Amino acid sequence: MGLLENKVVIITGASRGIGKAVAEEFVKQGAKLAFTYLSSEEKAKALEKELCANGGVAIGFKSDASNFQEAQLLIDQVVGKFGTVDVLVNNAGITKDNLLMRMTEDQWDDVIQTNLKSAFNLTKAVIKPMMKARSGSIINMSSIVGITGNGGQSNYAASKAGLIGFSKSVALELGSRNIRCNAVAPGFIATEMTSSLDPKVIEDWLRDIPLKRPGTSVEVANVCVFLASDLSSFVSGQTINVCGGMVT
Repeated sequence: MGLLENKVVIITGASRGIGKAVAEEFVKQGAKLAFTYLSSEEKAKALEKELCANGGVAIGFKSDASNFQEAQLLIDQVVGKFGTVDVLVNNAGITKDNLLMRMTEDQWDDVIQTNLKSAFNLTKAVIKPMMKARSGSIINMSSIVGITGNGGQSNYAASKAGLIGFSKSVALELGSRNIRCNAVAPGFIATEMTSSLDPKVIEDWLRDIPLKRPGTSVEVANVCVFLASDLSSFVSGQTINVCGGMVT
């Protein structure tokens, strides 16, 4: 029996990178998974097929997490299909990097809307079924950049720092209903996005990591499995850095 056997989980932004790894590990651990996609139905169907290949349960829902009404509709659809929601992983996120002096209003607004407002939308929508069940785990995907800041990423850093404060506040508000909320802050993780970076940039990152290597998406996913499972039943309001010791 897996650590997430029969738990109903929603993951936003599960089509690639860390989100996909989280989806894969959750299904391996027995979760019944609902994941969101925004545009590519073909890609979503392929992920569904992959996740269900060995008897897993996974369904893709076309939904824009940054849209308040669509977020509520998603929760209604998932509850209608599975009866409840046990775990929410707010993973959807984008980057639109630029120095502040060159950053456009749209670059700022788009990142805040996708990375931060989507977490508000889904969390607010999922409160009712979780309160009814008097149980739930909410996991918000932050970033080390939300703790340290990073030049050229003021919009991204603000959104990820916002998720940490949001997670702490939700944990305080909902703890009496046995609903936990935590943030995960990945550091330098080897993904499709980082593989295109200049080798010098990668070298600079590795110099600051005590473990002297990048992390993997699966290593982030394993922390999410812990937070979603009953193993973390007394863990709430925390930010867990998955950074190889880069931030201590």
